[in-house]
Amino acid sequence: MSDLTADKTRTIVREHYANVSTNAASAATGCCGAMPAGQSRGLGYSDNDLTAVPEGADLGLGCGNPNAIAALEPGETVLDLGSGGGFDSFLAARAVGPTGRVIGVDMTPEMISRARENARKVEAKNVEFRLGEIEHLPVADQTIDAILSNCVINLSPEKEAVFSEALRVLKPGGRLAISDVVAIAPIPPELQTQAAALAGCIAGTAPLEDLEAMLANVGFVDIRVTIAPRSAEIVDSWLVGASKFVASATIEARRVDPNAPRSTSCCEPSCCT
Repeated sequence: MSDLTADKTRTIVREHYANVSTNAASAATGCCGAMPAGQSRGLGYSDNDLTAVPEGADLGLGCGNPNAIAALEPGETVLDLGSGGGFDSFLAARAVGPTGRVIGVDMTPEMISRARENARKVEAKNVEFRLGEIEHLPVADQTIDAILSNCVINLSPEKEAVFSEALRVLKPGGRLAISDVVAIAPIPPELQTQAAALAGCIAGTAPLEDLEAMLANVGFVDIRVTIAPRSAEIVDSWLVGASKFVASATIEARRVDPNAPRSTSCCEPSCCT
């Protein structure tokens, strides 16, 4: 993809989500299309999750619950790619506690302003929001324990660059816990050129096998992509019939830790005595 085309794609996405942010009170827009208020329960969030975040943080923009697969621990540093209003960032901040830290990155100024205002509402001290592109993260090398993302990487015109940046900022042994959409069949040409389908998490979706290859190419290991049990219900709520082409999935992977103990097997006869 040319730089011009990539920038055009980012502009379409940025303008769409700026509108979502500023009109969130009147338009319940999902990642991906119209989603009724409270739809997050259907994505795997509990009532406790929904009441634990500031009002206005849950914009219904996800396609899953990355916190559910992240296994976050107190004291960890977490990065949320495409943090939006801060919903997943605030849940992660609760999990890592006061000794931990959460950084949300979003390329839409209106979303950053909204997330920062949400943080002020609850006086969140262990979460911050930075303006930036996920292909060029404003984060130092090897400083992150876990990376979350919820239905955002599909919007990127340079997905392998996103994964390369993710690997750069993760500590050795650090992990990805991503909810996103993957292509399970060729996207129809008429959808590929629609701005609404691009911003709505359909047109820019990559095939599952391509995502696995990208992750492996940049150096991730233990790669696992799992289609969500309620995938068809989720994606068809954005666009009727979309489940023929795309599926909601979890994407997990890990950066190698060269200092981690290695499992060994002995081939000497003495091992078997």
